[in-house]
Amino acid sequence: MSIVIHHNPDCGTSRNVLAILRAAGEEPVVIEYLAEGWTRPQLLGLFAAAGITPREALRETKSPAAELGLLEPGVDDAALIAAMVAHPVLVNRPIVCTPKGVRLCRPSERVLDLLDRLPPGPLCKEDGQMILTEKGERLD
Repeated sequence: MSIVIHHNPDCGTSRNVLAILRAAGEEPVVIEYLAEGWTRPQLLGLFAAAGITPREALRETKSPAAELGLLEPGVDDAALIAAMVAHPVLVNRPIVCTPKGVRLCRPSERVLDLLDRLPPGPLCKEDGQMILTEKGERLD
């Protein structure tokens, strides 16, 4: 089974996760969800596999969530899912699927738990923050 990343190339966290996967020797299937969109069954499956609710997956900043009234406490999961299908940017990213599980990888270091082997160190994020030492020890 291959690794899949639901990716936004304009997002630094998403780029960091993709770089970590590639540094670990993986070449994941990259799904640019802003271009491809989501389906209701796809989102329900991803969220269930990741153990998160639609509310936990909702991107609140740099998205139309507030304008659409989705941040109000009474908005149910069905309404959130429908809005995410209509506006793919509402889904927080990246979501990574591996044989070890599915996870919303924010912060990007969360992807390390999904890998069979860690990338060689040292490894830093785009902003220079080190996440693996020269000895391959995790700093998270």
